[in-house]
Amino acid sequence: MQVSDGRGASVTSYAYKASLMRSAHRFELTDEGLSWRIAGRSGVWRYDEISAVRLSFRPVSMQQHRFRADVSRAGGGRIAILSTSWQTAALMAPQDSGFRNFLVELHARMAKAGSRAELTAGLGRKTYAALLAFLAMLAVAMAGLLIRALMIGEFAGVLFILGFAALFAWQVGGFVRRNQPRGYSFDRLPRALLP
Repeated sequence: MQVSDGRGASVTSYAYKASLMRSAHRFELTDEGLSWRIAGRSGVWRYDEISAVRLSFRPVSMQQHRFRADVSRAGGGRIAILSTSWQTAALMAPQDSGFRNFLVELHARMAKAGSRAELTAGLGRKTYAALLAFLAMLAVAMAGLLIRALMIGEFAGVLFILGFAALFAWQVGGFVRRNQPRGYSFDRLPRALLP
């Protein structure tokens, strides 16, 4: 949401609830920098102090369409900004346009301030490599089960394995594709990691 602060300056804000029990995490993009209020703590980080931004796709069981931005400061500290907010004990609501608009504006203000932040997308390279190794081992195991089921003529088992593999590829494939490690620039944010 974009509002005027009364002095003619434009302020872009975003808020989400990370849990039902805690207060909302609140962020504002002001002329001074990124202003944040989280769990009774607050601060302002100048745009040129932000050392890194990592965008990723992080689905959870309650919300399959959830995105995350990790913003780090040169002097230490990291803030996580999520695209969903807890509404009730059983409902996590997406805030797609607010999240996207806030991050686009954050990047624009960082670029205007001459930021030299490291902009990365997806998982870390080691985490991504471990994920791919795990998926390769799982694929080999599933292929072995499939071959065994074919050899003994257990066609119900073959159908089950093929169905499970298709469902797994559909569920995990999007996560793996979107979270491929890569860099990006201030003017070309990765579309796959913004709702």
